[in-house]
Amino acid sequence: MSFDNAYESLTEGDDDARWAFGTGFVNPLAGVDTRLPVGVDPGDLEAYCLMLGDDALILSHRLQEWVTNAPELEDEVALANIALDLLGQARMLLTRAATAAPGGDDGPARGSEDDYAFLRAEHEFRNVRLAELDNGDFAFSIARLLVMSSWRLAMTDGLRHSADPVLAAIAAKAVKEITYHRDYAAQWTVRLGDGTEYSRARMSAALADVWPYVPELFRTHHVEERLTHTGVAVDPRSLRDEVEGVLNQVLTAATLQRPDTAPRAGVAGRTGRDGIHTESFGYALAELQSVARAHPGATW
Repeated sequence: MSFDNAYESLTEGDDDARWAFGTGFVNPLAGVDTRLPVGVDPGDLEAYCLMLGDDALILSHRLQEWVTNAPELEDEVALANIALDLLGQARMLLTRAATAAPGGDDGPARGSEDDYAFLRAEHEFRNVRLAELDNGDFAFSIARLLVMSSWRLAMTDGLRHSADPVLAAIAAKAVKEITYHRDYAAQWTVRLGDGTEYSRARMSAALADVWPYVPELFRTHHVEERLTHTGVAVDPRSLRDEVEGVLNQVLTAATLQRPDTAPRAGVAGRTGRDGIHTESFGYALAELQSVARAHPGATW
């Protein structure tokens, strides 16, 4: 698709391929039954929504750090749009966590989306560690986005059939967005890997830095295990073949070798889902929460 100038694209009828965030701002939860599914533990559902919501929130924050720093204006817009998509997903997931929290239905909710984002301590976040690592160079951020979006797309695709109608509705909207995220990262991986000798070396180094955190994506937390039995969650272990197939396909097209690195160990077997994070996470969280903590209760 090409246009003689930027304004022509605004009048094009089919906009799905051009806008990561979309132009149809329809509430994906309109008409959705928000009651908790029968037989599902509210605490488990809250914890699961926090896992998925924290992944989106923290990765969005890292991508936002590229704004004013991306190599080209077009990529700055693209990364900002991807960050906005993830922020939108995080808002819905954290809101669902609040309504699922014990007491959230019949009394005051334990928290709002803002409370979860801005008032929790580091050990209360449940995101995987790959999402929180420093941005590194552009190649590292692309490698991380490729892995995270491939994994998240497989996860979200499965959640479209979740027994929780809210999770299913959120997933149905997110699939289209994450498909774009993965496509963007895959295209850059091929461009850098199959580019110059220098770009190839930087992309190879980036993959080597990201790969030790990949196994953590396929570890099943006990909350995920219980919710998988109720039809609410997707077992991460079931996604490994699909995700690795996609990654292998992209790396082959990019003429890159799959890294041979040992998994990054946690603390006594505990990792991001258990609240165990990397050193860089504390700095990222301090920046993310600084305004809300400096001005408690402030509104625009």
